[in-house]
Amino acid sequence: MSDALRPLSRPRLYEQVVERLREYVQSESLHAGDRLPPERDLAERLGVSRTSVRQALVALEVQGLVDTRHGGGTYLLRDRLDAEPLETMIDRRRRLPDVLDARDALETKLAELAATRRTDKDLSEIEAALAAMREAVERGELGVPEDRRFHAAVTAAGHSALLGDFMAEISLSIAESRTESLRQPGRPAQSLEQHRLIADAVRAGDPAAAARAMHHHVVTVGQVKLLDWQADDSD
Repeated sequence: MSDALRPLSRPRLYEQVVERLREYVQSESLHAGDRLPPERDLAERLGVSRTSVRQALVALEVQGLVDTRHGGGTYLLRDRLDAEPLETMIDRRRRLPDVLDARDALETKLAELAATRRTDKDLSEIEAALAAMREAVERGELGVPEDRRFHAAVTAAGHSALLGDFMAEISLSIAESRTESLRQPGRPAQSLEQHRLIADAVRAGDPAAAARAMHHHVVTVGQVKLLDWQADDSD
């Protein structure tokens, strides 16, 4: 039976608040570090409840676009509030735990193998990727391409064709989990330090330490606000 006459969806109220906030940031030429008006003021000016404003701000915080400080207001982390559609966030939250399980299983083993199979060329690429990420973090960037390069270097150093194929098959999902993690406040610098520990263990030829370091890193990747966020479907 055709679904052409399926029920129409309507934007949730707090999604409309997010859109108005995006327009406000653009029209006022606000930038990262600038503070948004207080919740009470936003609610009054938009003609909505503070609950709807709070839901909008939480959704923006989950996406790494704002930082809400308890008792200190809400500050922009980016120059633009280019928020994702709610359905995209819900779908990614649903898939993320499985992706993290797969990353832990595959990358922990690959790090272990890399510590015993790496060549001088592999070590050079791992060090180059690490240096590139350090430079990106120092520039204040998330370091997403550099993070991808590091993990690709460790995968290559594992010299396991089949595990490499498995990694390639889930590369898009891995990319999502990487971006989700690195947009957490303070995460790029933390990730850089964890990468350094992985690289040290691989260089030292210590497979147990490399596996531990990679496992700890993937656990940290999973510590994101998205997994604690609950979309309110009642609006």
